[in-house]
Amino acid sequence: MKKRIVLSWSGGKDCCLALDILIREGYEIVSLLTTVPTELGRTFGHGERTEMIKLQGEALSIPVYFIECSYEDYTDQFVKTVQFLKKQEKITGIAYGDLYLEGHREWGENVAGASGVEAIYPLWMEKEASFQALKTYVRSGYEAVVIRVREDVLDESWLGRIINESFLQDVQKTTICPMGESGEYHSFVFDGPLFSKRVQLEQGELIQLETTKKLEFKSYRLVESSK
Repeated sequence: MKKRIVLSWSGGKDCCLALDILIREGYEIVSLLTTVPTELGRTFGHGERTEMIKLQGEALSIPVYFIECSYEDYTDQFVKTVQFLKKQEKITGIAYGDLYLEGHREWGENVAGASGVEAIYPLWMEKEASFQALKTYVRSGYEAVVIRVREDVLDESWLGRIINESFLQDVQKTTICPMGESGEYHSFVFDGPLFSKRVQLEQGELIQLETTKKLEFKSYRLVESSK
């Protein structure tokens, strides 16, 4: 019998790679969990529109469960949701796409412990392995676009770039973590082996935020996948 679990989901390449590994290892992903600030209609992680996350869930045939919360009650609401899904959906674990930041893992394990489920980290690695991880992602068949960059480390020319072989070569010339583990860049996955349809993104507009720049898409819909 497959282990029923949920996956913390931002919409980016890391959680998608984690999803791919988990499914190949025989887990059943009951739901994708995405936190959203109350009343904003955008994700906590990347500031993305919830409609775009819903399209990913539809293309992956996995329900998305939005956790409405504020910065102050973020952890409490997360724990309550996992506890609810443990009772309602009989889940036994929660998976995360974190790579090597110990503080992130500690938080995730504490949430799992408080919820009475297992914490699963399919991508966990040494920091030095992050370039190899990016190479693995690039050759996995998934397609992602850079939607946000931290201004102190990357300029706006990185926005809208597809994370491919060219990206792989250019990121080596920078000082950032190749996987962007410290938020140097964020991505949105729009197609790949597990997608039944492709998320078509159009009319991207550059938005200036406090310490980051973001690519805001005005049009998004599902079309036939190219895979």
